[in-house]
Amino acid sequence: MTHSRLELAFPDGPPEGRVLFVGAAAADDLEPLDPARLQILQGNFPDHQGLASRGYDVATETKDRFDTAIVRLPRAKAASRARIADAAHRLTPGADLWIDGQKTDGVDSLLRELRKLAPVSDVHSKAHGKIFRLTLPEAGWLPEDWESRATEVAPGFTTLPGVFSADGIDAGSQMLADHLPDKLPTRMVDLGAGWGWLSAQVLKRKGVDVLHLVESDHAALESARRNVADPRAVFHWADAREFRLPDPVNGIVMNPPFHEGRQADPKLGAAFIASAARLLTGAGKLWMVANRHLPYESVLAQYFGQVHEIGGDTRFKIIEATAAGKGSATKGAAPKGRRK
Repeated sequence: MTHSRLELAFPDGPPEGRVLFVGAAAADDLEPLDPARLQILQGNFPDHQGLASRGYDVATETKDRFDTAIVRLPRAKAASRARIADAAHRLTPGADLWIDGQKTDGVDSLLRELRKLAPVSDVHSKAHGKIFRLTLPEAGWLPEDWESRATEVAPGFTTLPGVFSADGIDAGSQMLADHLPDKLPTRMVDLGAGWGWLSAQVLKRKGVDVLHLVESDHAALESARRNVADPRAVFHWADAREFRLPDPVNGIVMNPPFHEGRQADPKLGAAFIASAARLLTGAGKLWMVANRHLPYESVLAQYFGQVHEIGGDTRFKIIEATAAGKGSATKGAAPKGRRK
């Protein structure tokens, strides 16, 4: 898909000079571009590692200048605008900025918006998406609210456009925090820590000596670094499904994702559960929140001996699981009262 649209944009070969590609994915076919003159910005850890393993120059940010830029649109409109603004700052007036995206990710609405701001040409449609060229005017053409700025989403917490739950505290994380015990194990992990709100609630509990925050979204993890200033916090930019520690921990919290792009994929949450079981001691505990409809109980029974639903509502379920006694998981246990 990306390969076909890049061919439409560059039918005569790679563009001249240095090229910046914001948001390329690990599986993309980038043959129409010259790897020797290409830098990719990618903050998603699996995509970043996949591109680096193929020999591409990949970074999470850059201060370099480029002759051409390509922006892949993410799902969130605010994040799309921020990517466009960031790429434009790396170019000189008159340079080409190509926008590539799927219809489901809002490429048509961005095209309409950008036509009002700058000259647009070479619009190509293929594979349920579009790629088009924007010729950069002089400075000042972009609205100020397109810039990538940290915004306050809860008292004392900021995050960036496109980060999960960038408009406030996630309701599932809030419910999970409400059900955590007053005292937690000494060595804790937050798998998929996001911008750090749930981790901050963990650190308010008694007993915690260290908390590892694991997050694959670089922008989210950088927000968490700003939001969680506790010296017990250790930050890891990593894929939670593959994360390892030298020594096991005795407690994990998580609000695992269950979407790959726009498609629901319960296997993501199942992989988080497997990772949690691998990281825990034999008597370690997992506390997790999941959407009510997701069938995680059978997966939990494979890895944990005791599984209890300790709270929830029509949208979410809060689960506490203990590794000890694997094979005797309690299914359908009556929910316990909510613990503050």
